[in-house]
Amino acid sequence: MTTLGVIGGTGWLGGALLRPALAKGFVAPADLILSSRSGKTAGFEPWPNIRFVTDNKSLAAQADIVILSVRPEDFDALDLDLSGKLVISVMARVPAETLLARFKSERIIRAMPNACAEQGLSFTPWLSAPGTNTADAAFADSFFACSGRTTKLSTESELDYFTALTGSGPAFIAAFADVMIRDAIENGVAPDVADVAVRQLFLGASTWIAGAAETPADTVSTFTEYGGTTAAGLTAMYAAGVAGPISKGLAAAKDKAAKG
Repeated sequence: MTTLGVIGGTGWLGGALLRPALAKGFVAPADLILSSRSGKTAGFEPWPNIRFVTDNKSLAAQADIVILSVRPEDFDALDLDLSGKLVISVMARVPAETLLARFKSERIIRAMPNACAEQGLSFTPWLSAPGTNTADAAFADSFFACSGRTTKLSTESELDYFTALTGSGPAFIAAFADVMIRDAIENGVAPDVADVAVRQLFLGASTWIAGAAETPADTVSTFTEYGGTTAAGLTAMYAAGVAGPISKGLAAAKDKAAKG
């Protein structure tokens, strides 16, 4: 029996990853230990056999696999010997070399899921250090597949970029939606109607893009070539340099991921 311990497992990201894995039967409740400094266990009521501890060292002593689901700012507080254990980190800005030095384990995997994990819609890139084995990689990929799509990367530079590109989850898209809602309100649309309209637009557009055979660039070309109102709007957006701020935002986020 393999025991999985999750430090920070009752936090928002830990819970978002674990509940789909539990619901799908990938993780058995009796084989799961969660640590929470507050002692809170909310969100796991359907699985009463989960063990909860308030001491990370107790969790480390009992677990074969340890997932680190804490903020990078809390990393310095983790003083654990995880020698010989598989260590999976979902922290940004903490490289594998640092994890190895701190926890004394060469079986290190880093991953970057996002806030859509609980809905099964995360995109989770991950990479493994040289000390991991085939079984380690298979566990990580299967675990993250419970909450969406996965891909294995080769370098931490790639992971830093994906931390910016997809680690943001809905945040960058929400910023665009917020601009559209504000514009609608300024043009006389009632705030509640503007909110519903834009949410529905993004739901439909996301579903379209996810299932379309054509690329997003093809979709833009199709609407632009049609020459209607959407084409006028797209032409104005590109003329105003809409691509520039998006690229700058991704660059800033990648730089933060790489340099901390």
